[in-house]
Amino acid sequence: MNGRIHLVLSLGLAVLTAPAVWAQDSTASADKVKKDTGVVVAATDPAPAPATSPAKAPPRIDAGYKIGPQDVLRIDVWKEPDLTRQVSVRPDGQISLPLLDDVQAAGLTPLELRNALRDGLKEYITDPQVTVTVSEINSRRIFVTGEVTRSGTFPLLPNMTVLQALSSCGGFSQFANTKKIYLLRMDGAKQVKIPVNYKELVKGRKPEINILLQDGDTIVVP
Repeated sequence: MNGRIHLVLSLGLAVLTAPAVWAQDSTASADKVKKDTGVVVAATDPAPAPATSPAKAPPRIDAGYKIGPQDVLRIDVWKEPDLTRQVSVRPDGQISLPLLDDVQAAGLTPLELRNALRDGLKEYITDPQVTVTVSEINSRRIFVTGEVTRSGTFPLLPNMTVLQALSSCGGFSQFANTKKIYLLRMDGAKQVKIPVNYKELVKGRKPEINILLQDGDTIVVP
């Protein structure tokens, strides 16, 4: 009698523990698959979506900006993917486009160039819709030299000031003499030296001393 009771209890215990054992075996199998293949089998653990880099925004320019050599332009022609492209203005001031060949771009505003392209394409396309965007300004440049973290040539952005240019250089070196910064500017055939009061610039109390830069200006940080 005791033997039968012991047998029944053993069978019941086996039935109760079977789901737990099966679950443990399943987990072990999944872990084995993960270990062997590197694949995560859990449905609640999806692979993260790849990160995407934000598109670089075009520089903000005023309506009167004149396109120059080496500027990069984005030409969009609505519903004409073969004509839509990014082009660089050549040293001779022209750009090359299908159907129109060489087109003068330097010296024109984006609106004037758009009108010229639209008029030229009317011979081939009914009511062409054209957009011209300046993607990069390379025709106007300033120079920063001396005791700065990153010296060199920088694009002259619209309404760019001395303080903005200095901020673009990543700061001063430990040897910089910020009391003797100056700006070199060509006035006709003559070079003019303009002192830059950096201490007053950063205070922002005298906006008139935050000089608007011109093409070819050089900032020197001794």
